[in-house]
Amino acid sequence: MHRFFVLIVIAFGVVADPARAADCRVTGDPSAFGVDMVAFFAVRSGETCKFPIRIPGMMTASGIAQKPAQGTLRQVNITTFTYTAPRGYKGSDTFSIYGSGKGPYGSGRSVITVNATIE
Repeated sequence: MHRFFVLIVIAFGVVADPARAADCRVTGDPSAFGVDMVAFFAVRSGETCKFPIRIPGMMTASGIAQKPAQGTLRQVNITTFTYTAPRGYKGSDTFSIYGSGKGPYGSGRSVITVNATIE
């Protein structure tokens, strides 16, 4: 019975714990607190990936600035988010997250616009 459950999980790409999802392969350059940024990643339809905000310095707050139109975005902790692409959908999705803090190159709030390609 246990083997059958594992096969279903693999066949449907279910991630029981989004925090344990594979890392998204994000492109884009981290900048400084107080500077807005753009990031890009690809994910397969129905799958979940996680990505951290990587701005040099100390993050003091973060959150979702704009929800995705297609998928599901969740905040795992102050620096990490997960994105789940809708099953059966192929195309693009866009959302925004923010991080506030102070670093060696600046301080303030940064909004990161994320462009996801769902394959």
